[in-house]
Amino acid sequence: MIQLTNPMEIFKLLDRSNCRKCNELTCMAFAAAVFKGQRQLNECPHLEGHDLAHSAGKSEGRVTNEQELEFTIEELKTRLASVDLCSAARKMGDSFSDSKLTIKIFGKNFSVDSKGDITTDIHIHPWVMIPVLNYIIQSKGTPLSGKWVALRELENGETWGRLFAQRCEKPLKRLADMHTDLFGDMIRVFNGKQVENHYASDVSLVLRPFPKVPILLCYSKAEDGLESNLNVFFDSTAEDHLNIESIYYLGVGLARMFEKIALRHSSQ
Repeated sequence: MIQLTNPMEIFKLLDRSNCRKCNELTCMAFAAAVFKGQRQLNECPHLEGHDLAHSAGKSEGRVTNEQELEFTIEELKTRLASVDLCSAARKMGDSFSDSKLTIKIFGKNFSVDSKGDITTDIHIHPWVMIPVLNYIIQSKGTPLSGKWVALRELENGETWGRLFAQRCEKPLKRLADMHTDLFGDMIRVFNGKQVENHYASDVSLVLRPFPKVPILLCYSKAEDGLESNLNVFFDSTAEDHLNIESIYYLGVGLARMFEKIALRHSSQ
């Protein structure tokens, strides 16, 4: 008898056809429902006759943050099967060859096929992987407006603004205060570009996690009794390419990547 203690173990047992015979939209949704104790594994018609048991009672249906991220990434990969990657490449101005869509992530190649198989020249944090896949699935290919706005100024950003400040802007400001070479690292590691100062900041830096979702970071040093300040801005068309949750994930993922860089530097 097989004991299943996390949703990914359940998902890997399924045929991933999204046949909907279980009355769930996707195999991923079914696996999540089984893990939470809302469905029985034998309700999948493709698993009839297997000696399987789900130990939801032991795990109490709890999912770690890491499991949730992994689960979401796998679900997005399954959704890629319904995306015409060639058409998506034309729409976004990216390349398509050998059945793979290739886009630039921080200036590095990131390729994916319709099965969700990925090849990349850069290690991508799970918090950034989710926006990458959503970008491929959702982007409308809208040209950039050139108008920078705060996340809270985006159409659906108001409810995410405070959390974004806590999880992205404040950690980046703390890193900039402690590590004077932070912005140099951003330029060197992630192909950032220092631009003419915006909003009376001391440093203004543009990063391009995706070609059509640039990010502007503006940092002002502490002086004359005023504390330092760091703000993150997006092109006003950002929601034409990503949903607001993925934009939030992107910012938090950026902060976490630089926290790791700073930690490595401090240990040297």
